[in-house]
Amino acid sequence: MAVTSTQEIVSEINAIRASLPPRGDWRTKDSREWIAAELEGSPILASQPAVQALVADLRDFTPGSRMERTKRLLNEGQEGLILSLFDASYFPKLSLDVAKYRVLATDGVLCEKYSSPTAPVALAEHSKGFESRVVVALFPENHLDGIQTPTDRIFYFIDKFVERHQRVTQKMIKEVMEEGAFPRLGNAASVDIERASSWWVHLHEYHHRQGYMPIPDYLEAKSSKPLAGLEELRTDVSSMLVCLNDGDLPVDDAALAYEYILAERLLRYSVEGIPRPNYDAVASQLLFTYLIQFGGIALKDGKISLGTSLPGILSNFLGEIESIESVIARDSVDHVKDLLLDFTNRYTEFDSNLGDYKHIPYFAEVKARLGI
Repeated sequence: MAVTSTQEIVSEINAIRASLPPRGDWRTKDSREWIAAELEGSPILASQPAVQALVADLRDFTPGSRMERTKRLLNEGQEGLILSLFDASYFPKLSLDVAKYRVLATDGVLCEKYSSPTAPVALAEHSKGFESRVVVALFPENHLDGIQTPTDRIFYFIDKFVERHQRVTQKMIKEVMEEGAFPRLGNAASVDIERASSWWVHLHEYHHRQGYMPIPDYLEAKSSKPLAGLEELRTDVSSMLVCLNDGDLPVDDAALAYEYILAERLLRYSVEGIPRPNYDAVASQLLFTYLIQFGGIALKDGKISLGTSLPGILSNFLGEIESIESVIARDSVDHVKDLLLDFTNRYTEFDSNLGDYKHIPYFAEVKARLGI
């Protein structure tokens, strides 16, 4: 019997996804049955364990239920295959999609000390939805069921991290940073950026699960644009401080990861979503303003310099967030959300006429000048 290739699976999925019912109908019984029947009726797909799991989950689906079979296969990761029906508003091109992946190695000490269900991977053959530039990660709640449990695997597509860093961040470093600000990052090869990216996502997901209001327990409370941005920043600052302070980690790798996380958060995310910033851009706007105000960085003649006090300022910043979130022990979620929003708005600019946050003009100008 001939072995089915991944490319054949991808072609079949692309053919079915081209004729899917409207997205708003996917949770209806008729639409789910149509998708299940199409998958089951394909000789190429029907024998695949991932397809069989998805078909069974689609037929058993009820509002609030979890796609148990599909997610069990993803969590086990034995086939190196992602296949599901996805419905995430911020990934509009993902629908019925499949991807083959290769897991990337991450430092053993890092994984042991900062354990999380993170899977840094490189994509191989994949269907059209995964071509989207914005799909750099896949979260458990991106599936049709919208559910995340603490042990569900989270996939980060590191090849996309490397591509956008080289396409955007490296240009910004050369254009706006004081010379020598990122000594390791400026000379880093693709394999170094891949390694630093893997460190970043591993630490990022670990820190989402730490603190007074961890994810996914408080995912809904932190779902608005400003609070989602603040949560991303909380985890990234926590990760930077680990890289700076944990002497058990390989020194050179930790130093490179610190520079990489700082450059991505301070520079690249600052130009995301212009003219209307997304939650990552709001977070970077917040960080930039905070660091300027307290002397962690300086902006002069269009160039950003890093101050010697930057690590201490980052520690103070994290301390302020933690102090606010600690209030959850004695007050309501809504009250803490108000405090976190007030903190965010102190260092960002909200336009009440637009009903949205504004970009920092400096970064809008940089984006236009560099064509990124």
